[in-house]
Amino acid sequence: MLSHRDMQEAERRGRQVRSIYVYEAPVRLWHWVNAAAVTTLAVTGYFIGKPLPTMPGEAAENFLLGYIRFAHFAAAYIFAIGLLGRIYWAFVGNKHARQIFMLPILNKAWWSEVFFEVRWYMFLEKHPKKYVGHNPMAQLMMFFFFTVLAVGMVFTGFALYSEGAGVGTWSDQLFGWVLPLLGGSLQTHNLHRLGMWIMMSFAVVHIYAAIREDIMSRQSLISTMISGWRMFKD
Repeated sequence: MLSHRDMQEAERRGRQVRSIYVYEAPVRLWHWVNAAAVTTLAVTGYFIGKPLPTMPGEAAENFLLGYIRFAHFAAAYIFAIGLLGRIYWAFVGNKHARQIFMLPILNKAWWSEVFFEVRWYMFLEKHPKKYVGHNPMAQLMMFFFFTVLAVGMVFTGFALYSEGAGVGTWSDQLFGWVLPLLGGSLQTHNLHRLGMWIMMSFAVVHIYAAIREDIMSRQSLISTMISGWRMFKD
């Protein structure tokens, strides 16, 4: 958030703070690639769990579910590799690259900002606060409903993938233990599917909040994830 001191300093120098570089190119690229991967995973995952009606003709002449599974697995690899790359960039990128991985939970002022943002989103506050990176509530939501959830989806997804890959494969060796830990294949599948619905629900809220903030708080969000610059409007 832009502090009062920062604003005073800007005014003292005879200028206004209108734009600040926030998101570096790797973060922006990951965001949009990840969005495409998540969308593909959600659509294909839904049809894997609830397949389309039987296709006409001989089974050997139809490979629709096979194509759906292939798209799901390909998107899963992109999602997982992208997540690893994003974690790496959290260490080497700027401070805004770390926000969705670290929460200042011991900071009372941060929690005060979280509750202010809750009131703002509930239309109980009339004047929004301006933040350079994620606002505290967005940071909190991103941590739990994307970062933590994404790790869970990778573990449960590749655990289910290991069943088809077979015993001794890399996916079985790395993730096969997840199946008995969660109570078997069916329970793992149910948790993986529940995770999909939670992530899709969060995506809807995320898009709504970004558009709402662009309009009501007079600071750019959507264009910031394209250009990297946060614009503050008068």
